[in-house]
Amino acid sequence: MTFAGFETDVELNDRDYVFIHFILENLPIGLIGLLLAVIISAAMSSTASELNALASTTSLDIYKRNFNPRGSEIHYVKASKYFTLLWGIIAIAIACVAYLAENLIQLVNIIGSVFYGNVLGIFLLAFFVKFVKSNAVFTAAIITQCIVIVGWKFDWMPFLWLNLFGCALVMGIAIVIQQIVKK
Repeated sequence: MTFAGFETDVELNDRDYVFIHFILENLPIGLIGLLLAVIISAAMSSTASELNALASTTSLDIYKRNFNPRGSEIHYVKASKYFTLLWGIIAIAIACVAYLAENLIQLVNIIGSVFYGNVLGIFLLAFFVKFVKSNAVFTAAIITQCIVIVGWKFDWMPFLWLNLFGCALVMGIAIVIQQIVKK
């Protein structure tokens, strides 16, 4: 690609720039600024909510329950702030690696497909298969998650099918484990 007389070695992926191209070519300048402000506000709000939820859950459900059950409220507020920082650093680290994917939407779908099926299977067991107890579900979820990750890594099937595969597998393994434990 030639730019201002210089030869550059840049690979462009048009799929990532269709929306941006449409905005720059078809909207007036004032609306472009307004749209950018709305997008940035939505992203900041979403990120703040995500970090707050992660920090609160980590602080109360893991730290308070397992490591320091007798701390003061001020201690837990400070711990929550540190967990917010920790989760922020983790999110930044993931963002630094995410650009390596061919397409960001596809990357999100791949990551989701690796985990969503397992979670869906757990919910379906909880709502519809009452005789399966928590220990069987937990064990099945760990086994299933390991199998799904290996399946994704060795490309056993298209990644979107991992949702159905993980859901069916966690349900099947949990029912089998519960039947074995029952005997």
